[in-house]
Amino acid sequence: MYSSTRRDFLRVSGLTAAGAVVGTGLAATPAHAAGIDYTARKTFDDWDRLFQQGGPGQPDQPNDNTNADGRSGMLAWSQSYVLLGLVRMYETYRDTHYLDRLIENIDQVLAVRDSERGVTDYRGLSLPAWRADHPYTTGFTTLADGNGHPSLELRQALPYAEDTTVSVLAGSRPDAFTLRLVNVFVNRTVTHTDLTMDPASPDYAVSRIYAAAPGPLQLTARDVRTAPAAGGVPATGDFPMLTKPVIFAVHTGMITYPIAGFVRLVRSSPVLLRRYRAKATEYLAACRAAVAVHDWEYREDGHLIWPKGQPLAYDGCEQPINQSLGLGQTLVELALITGERGYRRKVAELATMFAGQLSVDDGGAYRWHYWPTGGLVHEGFAKTGSPETDVSIFTPSVGGAKQFEDISHGAIDVEFAVRAHRARLGFTGQDMSRIAKTYTQNVAFTDATGQPSLHTTVAGAGVGTASIAHQAPRWMQAALYDPQVFQHSLALYNRYQPTPEVDGQQAIGFGWLLANTAYLNWGAKYAR
Repeated sequence: MYSSTRRDFLRVSGLTAAGAVVGTGLAATPAHAAGIDYTARKTFDDWDRLFQQGGPGQPDQPNDNTNADGRSGMLAWSQSYVLLGLVRMYETYRDTHYLDRLIENIDQVLAVRDSERGVTDYRGLSLPAWRADHPYTTGFTTLADGNGHPSLELRQALPYAEDTTVSVLAGSRPDAFTLRLVNVFVNRTVTHTDLTMDPASPDYAVSRIYAAAPGPLQLTARDVRTAPAAGGVPATGDFPMLTKPVIFAVHTGMITYPIAGFVRLVRSSPVLLRRYRAKATEYLAACRAAVAVHDWEYREDGHLIWPKGQPLAYDGCEQPINQSLGLGQTLVELALITGERGYRRKVAELATMFAGQLSVDDGGAYRWHYWPTGGLVHEGFAKTGSPETDVSIFTPSVGGAKQFEDISHGAIDVEFAVRAHRARLGFTGQDMSRIAKTYTQNVAFTDATGQPSLHTTVAGAGVGTASIAHQAPRWMQAALYDPQVFQHSLALYNRYQPTPEVDGQQAIGFGWLLANTAYLNWGAKYAR
Protein backbone atom coordinates (compact mmCIF):
# COMPACT_ATOMS: atom_id res chain seq x y z
CA MET A 1 0.00 0.00 0.00
CA TYR A 2 1.02 3.60 -0.47
CA SER A 3 3.26 5.09 2.20
CA SER A 4 1.79 7.70 4.55
CA THR A 5 5.21 8.73 5.85
CA ARG A 6 6.12 11.23 3.11
CA ARG A 7 7.79 14.39 4.34
CA ASP A 8 5.42 17.09 5.51
CA PHE A 9 5.12 19.63 2.71
CA LEU A 10 4.80 22.70 4.90
CA ARG A 11 7.69 21.68 7.13
CA VAL A 12 10.24 21.28 4.36
CA SER A 13 9.15 23.84 1.78
CA GLY A 14 8.96 27.09 3.74
CA LEU A 15 6.29 29.69 3.03
CA THR A 16 6.60 33.41 2.51
CA ALA A 17 4.29 35.81 4.28
CA ALA A 18 2.33 36.18 1.04
CA GLY A 19 1.76 32.44 0.86
CA ALA A 20 4.02 31.53 -2.08
CA VAL A 21 6.20 28.45 -1.91
CA VAL A 22 9.79 29.69 -2.00
CA GLY A 23 11.58 29.06 -5.27
CA THR A 24 8.72 27.29 -7.02
CA GLY A 25 6.25 29.87 -8.26
CA LEU A 26 3.47 27.81 -6.65
CA ALA A 27 0.86 29.26 -4.33
CA ALA A 28 0.08 27.75 -0.98
CA THR A 29 -3.48 26.61 -0.43
CA PRO A 30 -5.60 29.68 0.31
CA ALA A 31 -8.11 29.61 3.14
CA HIS A 32 -11.74 29.14 2.10
CA ALA A 33 -13.58 28.82 5.37
CA ALA A 34 -16.97 29.30 3.71
CA GLY A 35 -16.18 27.20 0.64
CA ILE A 36 -16.26 23.53 -0.26
CA ASP A 37 -13.86 21.19 1.52
CA TYR A 38 -12.55 19.08 -1.33
CA THR A 39 -10.55 16.86 1.04
CA ALA A 40 -13.65 15.90 3.05
CA ARG A 41 -15.17 12.47 2.72
CA LYS A 42 -18.63 14.02 3.03
CA THR A 43 -18.09 16.10 -0.12
CA PHE A 44 -17.41 13.02 -2.19
CA ASP A 45 -20.24 11.01 -0.60
CA ASP A 46 -22.81 13.77 -1.12
CA TRP A 47 -21.82 14.20 -4.73
CA ASP A 48 -21.76 10.45 -5.36
CA ARG A 49 -25.35 10.24 -4.17
CA LEU A 50 -26.23 13.19 -6.42
CA PHE A 51 -24.57 11.54 -9.41
CA GLN A 52 -26.68 8.42 -8.91
CA GLN A 53 -29.83 10.47 -9.38
CA GLY A 54 -29.07 10.82 -13.09
CA GLY A 55 -27.11 12.82 -15.61
CA PRO A 56 -24.42 12.12 -18.22
CA GLY A 57 -22.25 9.03 -17.81
CA GLN A 58 -24.54 6.65 -15.91
CA PRO A 59 -23.21 3.08 -15.65
CA ASP A 60 -26.19 1.43 -17.37
CA GLN A 61 -25.80 3.48 -20.55
CA PRO A 62 -23.84 2.22 -23.61
CA ASN A 63 -20.56 3.81 -24.65
CA ASP A 64 -21.83 4.54 -28.17
CA ASN A 65 -24.22 7.31 -29.13
CA THR A 66 -27.31 5.17 -28.59
CA ASN A 67 -27.17 6.13 -24.91
CA ALA A 68 -29.62 8.53 -23.29
CA ASP A 69 -27.20 11.44 -23.65
CA GLY A 70 -26.51 10.84 -27.34
CA ARG A 71 -22.78 11.24 -26.66
CA SER A 72 -20.33 8.51 -27.55
CA GLY A 73 -17.59 7.70 -25.05
CA MET A 74 -19.47 8.53 -21.84
CA LEU A 75 -18.49 5.28 -20.10
CA ALA A 76 -14.85 5.98 -20.94
CA TRP A 77 -14.77 9.68 -20.11
CA SER A 78 -17.32 9.95 -17.31
CA GLN A 79 -18.29 6.67 -15.62
CA SER A 80 -14.69 5.41 -15.60
CA TYR A 81 -13.80 8.35 -13.36
CA VAL A 82 -16.65 7.53 -11.00
CA LEU A 83 -15.26 4.00 -10.70
CA LEU A 84 -11.73 5.28 -10.18
CA GLY A 85 -12.93 7.70 -7.53
CA LEU A 86 -14.53 4.84 -5.62
CA VAL A 87 -11.26 2.87 -5.79
CA ARG A 88 -9.29 5.81 -4.41
CA MET A 89 -11.86 6.46 -1.69
CA TYR A 90 -11.54 2.86 -0.52
CA GLU A 91 -7.76 3.18 -0.51
CA THR A 92 -8.11 6.33 1.59
CA TYR A 93 -10.72 5.28 4.15
CA ARG A 94 -10.76 1.47 4.01
CA ASP A 95 -14.55 1.41 4.16
CA THR A 96 -16.16 -1.43 2.18
CA HIS A 97 -19.05 0.90 1.36
CA TYR A 98 -16.92 2.03 -1.58
CA LEU A 99 -16.33 -1.53 -2.76
CA ASP A 100 -20.07 -2.20 -2.59
CA ARG A 101 -20.67 0.95 -4.63
CA LEU A 102 -18.13 -0.28 -7.15
CA ILE A 103 -20.01 -3.55 -7.53
CA GLU A 104 -23.27 -1.68 -8.12
CA ASN A 105 -21.74 0.29 -10.97
CA ILE A 106 -19.39 -2.33 -12.43
CA ASP A 107 -22.23 -4.83 -12.84
CA GLN A 108 -24.15 -2.27 -14.90
CA VAL A 109 -21.08 -1.33 -16.95
CA LEU A 110 -20.38 -4.97 -17.80
CA ALA A 111 -24.03 -5.48 -18.76
CA VAL A 112 -23.67 -2.96 -21.62
CA ARG A 113 -20.63 -4.56 -23.27
CA ASP A 114 -21.16 -5.13 -26.97
CA SER A 115 -21.27 -8.90 -26.42
CA GLU A 116 -24.07 -8.50 -23.88
CA ARG A 117 -26.09 -6.08 -26.00
CA GLY A 118 -25.63 -8.13 -29.17
CA VAL A 119 -24.18 -5.20 -31.14
CA THR A 120 -21.09 -5.25 -33.35
CA ASP A 121 -18.11 -3.13 -34.32
CA TYR A 122 -17.38 -2.09 -37.92
CA ARG A 123 -16.10 -5.60 -38.68
CA GLY A 124 -19.35 -7.24 -37.59
CA LEU A 125 -17.77 -8.61 -34.39
CA SER A 126 -19.65 -8.58 -31.09
CA LEU A 127 -16.90 -8.42 -28.48
CA PRO A 128 -16.66 -8.14 -24.66
CA ALA A 129 -15.82 -4.44 -24.70
CA TRP A 130 -17.53 -1.13 -25.46
CA ARG A 131 -17.76 0.34 -28.94
CA ALA A 132 -17.89 4.06 -29.79
CA ASP A 133 -18.89 5.94 -32.93
CA HIS A 134 -19.90 9.56 -33.62
CA PRO A 135 -18.12 11.94 -33.16
CA TYR A 136 -14.90 9.91 -33.14
CA THR A 137 -15.08 7.60 -36.14
CA THR A 138 -15.09 8.00 -39.90
CA GLY A 139 -18.37 8.90 -41.58
CA PHE A 140 -19.69 7.12 -44.66
CA THR A 141 -22.42 7.64 -47.20
CA THR A 142 -23.00 5.57 -50.33
CA LEU A 143 -24.55 7.39 -53.25
CA ALA A 144 -26.72 5.44 -55.66
CA ASP A 145 -27.35 6.06 -59.36
CA GLY A 146 -30.73 6.72 -60.92
CA ASN A 147 -31.48 3.00 -60.94
CA GLY A 148 -30.76 2.63 -57.23
CA HIS A 149 -27.44 0.84 -57.75
CA PRO A 150 -24.57 1.76 -55.43
CA SER A 151 -22.19 4.10 -57.22
CA LEU A 152 -19.85 6.21 -55.05
CA GLU A 153 -18.87 5.87 -51.41
CA LEU A 154 -17.80 9.05 -49.63
CA ARG A 155 -15.80 8.97 -46.35
CA GLN A 156 -15.24 11.87 -43.94
CA ALA A 157 -12.37 11.35 -41.48
CA LEU A 158 -12.78 14.69 -39.67
CA PRO A 159 -14.61 14.18 -36.34
CA TYR A 160 -18.32 14.98 -36.10
CA ALA A 161 -19.03 13.38 -39.45
CA GLU A 162 -22.72 12.85 -38.65
CA ASP A 163 -23.12 16.62 -38.59
CA THR A 164 -22.36 16.64 -42.32
CA THR A 165 -25.00 16.70 -45.04
CA VAL A 166 -24.00 15.50 -48.51
CA SER A 167 -25.82 17.15 -51.40
CA VAL A 168 -25.64 15.80 -54.95
CA LEU A 169 -26.47 18.46 -57.51
CA ALA A 170 -26.79 18.33 -61.28
CA GLY A 171 -23.65 19.12 -63.22
CA SER A 172 -23.27 21.32 -66.28
CA ARG A 173 -23.62 18.30 -68.57
CA PRO A 174 -25.54 15.01 -68.38
CA ASP A 175 -22.55 12.86 -67.36
CA ALA A 176 -21.45 15.25 -64.58
CA PHE A 177 -22.58 16.00 -61.04
CA THR A 178 -21.59 18.36 -58.24
CA LEU A 179 -20.97 17.41 -54.61
CA ARG A 180 -21.48 19.82 -51.75
CA LEU A 181 -20.75 18.77 -48.17
CA VAL A 182 -21.72 21.02 -45.27
CA ASN A 183 -20.72 20.27 -41.67
CA VAL A 184 -22.66 22.45 -39.26
CA PHE A 185 -20.58 21.52 -36.19
CA VAL A 186 -17.21 22.67 -37.53
CA ASN A 187 -18.81 25.15 -39.97
CA ARG A 188 -16.99 23.87 -43.05
CA THR A 189 -18.19 23.43 -46.60
CA VAL A 190 -16.56 21.46 -49.42
CA THR A 191 -17.71 21.63 -53.04
CA HIS A 192 -16.53 19.60 -56.02
CA THR A 193 -18.11 20.70 -59.30
CA ASP A 194 -18.68 18.71 -62.48
CA LEU A 195 -17.38 15.35 -61.33
CA THR A 196 -17.87 12.26 -63.47
CA MET A 197 -17.87 8.52 -62.85
CA ASP A 198 -15.62 7.85 -65.86
CA PRO A 199 -12.26 6.46 -64.58
CA ALA A 200 -10.56 7.74 -67.76
CA SER A 201 -11.74 11.31 -67.25
CA PRO A 202 -9.62 13.97 -65.49
CA ASP A 203 -12.85 14.76 -63.60
CA TYR A 204 -13.29 11.23 -62.29
CA ALA A 205 -14.78 11.72 -58.81
CA VAL A 206 -12.45 9.32 -57.01
CA SER A 207 -9.33 10.90 -58.53
CA ARG A 208 -10.43 14.51 -58.04
CA ILE A 209 -11.37 13.95 -54.41
CA TYR A 210 -8.14 12.05 -53.75
CA ALA A 211 -6.08 14.87 -55.28
CA ALA A 212 -7.79 17.38 -52.96
CA ALA A 213 -7.45 15.21 -49.85
CA PRO A 214 -7.30 15.61 -46.97
CA GLY A 215 -9.04 18.97 -47.39
CA PRO A 216 -11.30 20.71 -44.85
CA LEU A 217 -13.37 17.60 -44.11
CA GLN A 218 -10.69 14.96 -44.75
CA LEU A 219 -12.81 13.57 -47.58
CA THR A 220 -11.96 10.49 -49.64
CA ALA A 221 -14.04 8.42 -52.05
CA ARG A 222 -14.33 4.88 -53.41
CA ASP A 223 -16.00 3.61 -56.56
CA VAL A 224 -18.40 0.85 -55.48
CA ARG A 225 -19.91 -0.06 -58.86
CA THR A 226 -19.67 -3.66 -59.96
CA ALA A 227 -18.75 -2.41 -63.44
CA PRO A 228 -16.87 0.88 -62.93
CA ALA A 229 -16.72 1.76 -66.63
CA ALA A 230 -20.50 1.88 -66.97
CA GLY A 231 -22.70 4.93 -66.13
CA GLY A 232 -23.43 5.31 -62.45
CA VAL A 233 -23.81 9.08 -62.08
CA PRO A 234 -25.24 9.54 -58.55
CA ALA A 235 -28.84 10.64 -58.26
CA THR A 236 -29.42 14.13 -56.95
CA GLY A 237 -30.59 14.71 -53.38
CA ASP A 238 -29.41 15.23 -49.81
CA PHE A 239 -27.86 12.38 -47.86
CA PRO A 240 -26.51 11.92 -44.32
CA MET A 241 -23.08 10.79 -43.22
CA LEU A 242 -23.23 7.86 -40.80
CA THR A 243 -20.35 6.61 -38.67
CA LYS A 244 -19.19 3.06 -38.08
CA PRO A 245 -18.38 1.82 -34.55
CA VAL A 246 -14.88 1.09 -33.31
CA ILE A 247 -13.67 -0.26 -29.96
CA PHE A 248 -10.97 2.14 -28.77
CA ALA A 249 -8.09 0.79 -26.71
CA VAL A 250 -8.08 3.93 -24.57
CA HIS A 251 -11.78 3.50 -23.81
CA THR A 252 -11.25 -0.11 -22.83
CA GLY A 253 -8.34 0.94 -20.63
CA MET A 254 -10.16 3.77 -18.91
CA ILE A 255 -13.20 1.59 -18.16
CA THR A 256 -11.34 -1.53 -17.02
CA TYR A 257 -8.56 0.18 -15.01
CA PRO A 258 -10.69 0.76 -11.91
CA ILE A 259 -12.43 -2.60 -12.37
CA ALA A 260 -9.04 -4.29 -12.25
CA GLY A 261 -8.21 -2.05 -9.30
CA PHE A 262 -11.14 -3.58 -7.42
CA VAL A 263 -9.77 -7.06 -8.15
CA ARG A 264 -6.29 -6.08 -6.94
CA LEU A 265 -7.66 -4.69 -3.68
CA VAL A 266 -9.78 -7.75 -3.00
CA ARG A 267 -7.13 -10.30 -3.86
CA SER A 268 -4.54 -8.56 -1.71
CA SER A 269 -6.67 -8.96 1.43
CA PRO A 270 -7.79 -12.31 2.89
CA VAL A 271 -10.66 -10.54 4.66
CA LEU A 272 -11.89 -8.90 1.45
CA LEU A 273 -11.36 -12.07 -0.54
CA ARG A 274 -13.72 -14.01 1.71
CA ARG A 275 -16.42 -11.42 1.10
CA TYR A 276 -15.87 -10.53 -2.55
CA ARG A 277 -14.19 -13.60 -4.09
CA ALA A 278 -16.93 -14.31 -6.64
CA LYS A 279 -17.02 -10.74 -7.91
CA ALA A 280 -13.24 -10.52 -8.08
CA THR A 281 -13.15 -13.72 -10.16
CA GLU A 282 -15.88 -12.44 -12.48
CA TYR A 283 -14.28 -9.03 -12.92
CA LEU A 284 -10.82 -10.44 -13.55
CA ALA A 285 -12.20 -12.56 -16.39
CA ALA A 286 -13.98 -9.50 -17.80
CA CYS A 287 -10.79 -7.42 -17.73
CA ARG A 288 -8.78 -10.17 -19.37
CA ALA A 289 -11.33 -10.51 -22.15
CA ALA A 290 -11.63 -6.78 -22.75
CA VAL A 291 -7.87 -6.21 -22.93
CA ALA A 292 -7.49 -9.15 -25.32
CA VAL A 293 -9.79 -7.39 -27.81
CA HIS A 294 -6.82 -5.11 -28.58
CA ASP A 295 -4.12 -7.75 -28.99
CA TRP A 296 -4.22 -7.23 -32.76
CA GLU A 297 -3.40 -3.54 -32.30
CA TYR A 298 -0.43 -4.09 -29.99
CA ARG A 299 3.15 -4.01 -31.24
CA GLU A 300 6.18 -5.26 -29.30
CA ASP A 301 7.81 -1.82 -29.44
CA GLY A 302 5.20 -0.70 -26.93
CA HIS A 303 2.95 1.11 -29.37
CA LEU A 304 -0.63 0.37 -30.19
CA ILE A 305 -1.61 1.10 -33.77
CA TRP A 306 -4.85 1.67 -35.62
CA PRO A 307 -4.71 -1.02 -38.31
CA LYS A 308 -5.12 0.18 -41.86
CA GLY A 309 -8.76 0.18 -42.85
CA GLN A 310 -10.05 0.85 -39.34
CA PRO A 311 -12.57 3.69 -39.85
CA LEU A 312 -10.51 6.32 -38.08
CA ALA A 313 -8.72 9.40 -39.33
CA TYR A 314 -5.23 7.95 -38.88
CA ASP A 315 -5.73 4.30 -39.73
CA GLY A 316 -2.38 2.63 -40.35
CA CYS A 317 -0.63 4.83 -37.77
CA GLU A 318 0.53 4.66 -34.17
CA GLN A 319 -2.03 5.71 -31.59
CA PRO A 320 -1.33 8.78 -29.43
CA ILE A 321 0.85 8.08 -26.40
CA ASN A 322 -2.00 8.54 -23.94
CA GLN A 323 -4.18 6.06 -25.82
CA SER A 324 -1.55 3.33 -25.68
CA LEU A 325 -0.89 4.05 -22.01
CA GLY A 326 -4.62 4.22 -21.26
CA LEU A 327 -4.78 0.49 -21.90
CA GLY A 328 -1.43 0.15 -20.17
CA GLN A 329 -3.04 1.23 -16.88
CA THR A 330 -5.14 -1.94 -16.86
CA LEU A 331 -2.18 -4.04 -17.93
CA VAL A 332 -0.30 -2.84 -14.85
CA GLU A 333 -3.14 -4.00 -12.63
CA LEU A 334 -3.35 -7.35 -14.41
CA ALA A 335 0.39 -7.80 -14.04
CA LEU A 336 0.10 -7.15 -10.30
CA ILE A 337 -2.94 -9.40 -9.89
CA THR A 338 -1.74 -12.39 -11.91
CA GLY A 339 2.03 -12.05 -12.08
CA GLU A 340 1.77 -13.42 -15.61
CA ARG A 341 4.74 -12.90 -17.88
CA GLY A 342 2.64 -11.70 -20.81
CA TYR A 343 1.13 -8.80 -18.90
CA ARG A 344 4.44 -7.93 -17.24
CA ARG A 345 6.20 -7.92 -20.62
CA LYS A 346 3.64 -5.59 -22.18
CA VAL A 347 3.83 -3.16 -19.28
CA ALA A 348 7.62 -3.13 -19.51
CA GLU A 349 7.45 -2.53 -23.28
CA LEU A 350 4.96 0.31 -22.86
CA ALA A 351 7.14 1.80 -20.13
CA THR A 352 10.21 1.59 -22.36
CA MET A 353 8.28 3.24 -25.17
CA PHE A 354 7.13 6.11 -22.97
CA ALA A 355 10.54 6.55 -21.36
CA GLY A 356 11.98 6.95 -24.84
CA GLN A 357 9.54 9.80 -25.50
CA LEU A 358 10.59 11.81 -22.44
CA SER A 359 13.12 14.63 -22.78
CA VAL A 360 14.63 16.66 -19.95
CA ASP A 361 14.24 20.43 -20.13
CA ASP A 362 16.52 23.06 -18.62
CA GLY A 363 14.72 22.86 -15.27
CA GLY A 364 15.13 19.13 -14.96
CA ALA A 365 11.48 18.38 -15.78
CA TYR A 366 10.20 15.98 -18.40
CA ARG A 367 8.41 17.05 -21.57
CA TRP A 368 6.80 14.83 -24.20
CA HIS A 369 4.52 15.06 -27.20
CA TYR A 370 0.95 14.00 -27.86
CA TRP A 371 1.91 11.82 -30.83
CA PRO A 372 4.96 9.54 -30.54
CA THR A 373 8.07 11.26 -31.87
CA GLY A 374 9.47 9.37 -34.83
CA GLY A 375 5.99 8.07 -35.57
CA LEU A 376 3.97 8.54 -38.71
CA VAL A 377 1.58 11.25 -37.53
CA HIS A 378 4.24 13.21 -35.65
CA GLU A 379 6.64 13.21 -38.59
CA GLY A 380 4.00 13.38 -41.34
CA PHE A 381 3.62 11.33 -44.50
CA ALA A 382 2.75 11.92 -48.14
CA LYS A 383 0.44 10.32 -50.66
CA THR A 384 1.87 7.59 -52.82
CA GLY A 385 -0.69 8.05 -55.56
CA SER A 386 -2.83 5.06 -54.56
CA PRO A 387 -4.87 4.20 -51.44
CA GLU A 388 -3.49 0.67 -51.67
CA THR A 389 0.05 1.86 -50.98
CA ASP A 390 -0.74 4.94 -48.86
CA VAL A 391 -0.06 4.78 -45.13
CA SER A 392 -3.67 5.66 -44.37
CA ILE A 393 -6.84 5.05 -46.37
CA PHE A 394 -8.89 7.78 -44.74
CA THR A 395 -6.19 10.48 -44.45
CA PRO A 396 -3.80 10.00 -47.39
CA SER A 397 -1.32 12.64 -46.22
CA VAL A 398 -0.40 14.43 -43.00
CA GLY A 399 1.91 17.41 -42.60
CA GLY A 400 3.13 16.38 -39.16
CA ALA A 401 1.58 16.95 -35.74
CA LYS A 402 4.24 17.99 -33.25
CA GLN A 403 2.23 19.46 -30.38
CA PHE A 404 3.24 18.78 -26.80
CA GLU A 405 0.97 16.69 -24.61
CA ASP A 406 -1.87 18.56 -22.93
CA ILE A 407 -2.27 18.21 -19.19
CA SER A 408 -5.58 16.33 -19.37
CA HIS A 409 -4.34 13.51 -21.61
CA GLY A 410 -0.98 13.78 -19.88
CA ALA A 411 -2.64 12.74 -16.62
CA ILE A 412 -3.23 9.30 -18.16
CA ASP A 413 0.48 9.06 -19.02
CA VAL A 414 1.45 10.02 -15.47
CA GLU A 415 -0.99 7.56 -13.93
CA PHE A 416 0.53 4.76 -16.00
CA ALA A 417 4.12 5.75 -15.31
CA VAL A 418 3.73 5.95 -11.53
CA ARG A 419 1.76 2.71 -11.34
CA ALA A 420 4.32 0.92 -13.54
CA HIS A 421 7.17 2.23 -11.38
CA ARG A 422 5.49 1.15 -8.17
CA ALA A 423 4.93 -2.28 -9.73
CA ARG A 424 8.68 -2.39 -10.51
CA LEU A 425 7.95 -2.79 -14.19
CA GLY A 426 9.59 0.38 -15.48
CA PHE A 427 11.02 3.82 -14.70
CA THR A 428 13.35 4.96 -11.93
CA GLY A 429 13.04 7.17 -8.91
CA GLN A 430 14.69 9.93 -10.93
CA ASP A 431 11.98 9.53 -13.58
CA MET A 432 9.32 10.03 -10.92
CA SER A 433 11.07 13.15 -9.64
CA ARG A 434 11.22 14.59 -13.14
CA ILE A 435 7.56 13.83 -13.81
CA ALA A 436 6.64 15.60 -10.57
CA LYS A 437 8.73 18.57 -11.76
CA THR A 438 6.72 18.57 -14.98
CA TYR A 439 3.78 19.56 -12.82
CA THR A 440 5.49 21.85 -10.31
CA GLN A 441 7.70 23.70 -12.84
CA ASN A 442 5.94 23.47 -16.21
CA VAL A 443 2.25 23.14 -15.38
CA ALA A 444 1.78 25.04 -12.11
CA PHE A 445 2.42 28.74 -11.62
CA THR A 446 1.14 31.73 -9.67
CA ASP A 447 -0.51 34.43 -11.77
CA ALA A 448 -0.04 38.17 -11.55
CA THR A 449 -2.77 38.46 -8.92
CA GLY A 450 -1.05 35.90 -6.67
CA GLN A 451 -3.60 33.20 -7.45
CA PRO A 452 -2.72 29.60 -8.39
CA SER A 453 -2.95 28.94 -12.10
CA LEU A 454 -1.65 26.41 -14.58
CA HIS A 455 -0.38 25.97 -18.13
CA THR A 456 -2.17 23.77 -20.63
CA THR A 457 0.73 21.56 -21.78
CA VAL A 458 3.56 19.61 -20.19
CA ALA A 459 5.98 22.04 -21.86
CA GLY A 460 4.52 25.04 -20.02
CA ALA A 461 2.60 26.62 -22.89
CA GLY A 462 -0.74 28.40 -22.68
CA VAL A 463 -2.72 29.48 -19.65
CA GLY A 464 -5.51 27.19 -18.54
CA THR A 465 -9.07 28.32 -17.94
CA ALA A 466 -11.05 27.17 -14.92
CA SER A 467 -12.21 24.07 -16.79
CA ILE A 468 -8.61 23.10 -17.51
CA ALA A 469 -7.66 23.74 -13.88
CA HIS A 470 -10.34 21.28 -12.82
CA GLN A 471 -8.22 18.48 -14.32
CA ALA A 472 -5.22 19.11 -12.05
CA PRO A 473 -5.91 16.49 -9.34
CA ARG A 474 -5.70 13.78 -11.97
CA TRP A 475 -1.91 14.19 -11.61
CA MET A 476 -2.15 13.17 -7.96
CA GLN A 477 -0.07 10.00 -8.36
CA ALA A 478 2.91 12.33 -8.91
CA ALA A 479 2.25 13.89 -5.49
CA LEU A 480 3.84 10.78 -3.97
CA TYR A 481 7.15 12.22 -5.23
CA ASP A 482 6.46 15.88 -4.50
CA PRO A 483 3.53 16.94 -2.28
CA GLN A 484 3.46 20.32 -4.01
CA VAL A 485 1.39 18.57 -6.70
CA PHE A 486 -1.32 17.99 -4.10
CA GLN A 487 -1.01 21.43 -2.58
CA HIS A 488 -1.29 23.24 -5.89
CA SER A 489 -4.16 21.17 -7.28
CA LEU A 490 -6.08 21.71 -4.05
CA ALA A 491 -5.33 25.44 -4.28
CA LEU A 492 -6.80 25.46 -7.80
CA TYR A 493 -9.98 23.81 -6.55
CA ASN A 494 -10.22 26.25 -3.68
CA ARG A 495 -9.80 29.10 -6.15
CA TYR A 496 -12.33 27.96 -8.74
CA GLN A 497 -14.74 26.04 -6.47
CA PRO A 498 -16.04 23.54 -9.07
CA THR A 499 -19.40 21.93 -8.36
CA PRO A 500 -21.41 19.20 -10.10
CA GLU A 501 -23.97 21.60 -11.56
CA VAL A 502 -23.93 24.26 -14.25
CA ASP A 503 -27.05 26.45 -14.46
CA GLY A 504 -28.98 23.91 -12.42
CA GLN A 505 -28.03 20.95 -14.62
CA GLN A 506 -25.49 18.25 -13.87
CA ALA A 507 -22.30 18.94 -15.80
CA ILE A 508 -20.86 16.50 -18.32
CA GLY A 509 -17.67 16.65 -16.26
CA PHE A 510 -19.39 15.39 -13.09
CA GLY A 511 -17.68 11.99 -13.46
CA TRP A 512 -14.15 13.33 -13.38
CA LEU A 513 -15.11 15.82 -10.66
CA LEU A 514 -15.90 12.81 -8.46
CA ALA A 515 -12.55 11.21 -9.29
CA ASN A 516 -10.70 14.46 -8.60
CA THR A 517 -12.48 14.97 -5.29
CA ALA A 518 -11.53 11.40 -4.37
CA TYR A 519 -7.95 12.12 -5.35
CA LEU A 520 -7.87 15.23 -3.16
CA ASN A 521 -9.05 13.07 -0.25
CA TRP A 522 -6.39 10.52 -1.20
CA GLY A 523 -3.70 13.18 -1.55
CA ALA A 524 -4.50 14.66 1.85
CA LYS A 525 -3.57 11.30 3.36
CA TYR A 526 -0.70 10.09 1.17
CA ALA A 527 0.99 13.16 -0.34
CA ARG A 528 3.34 13.79 2.58
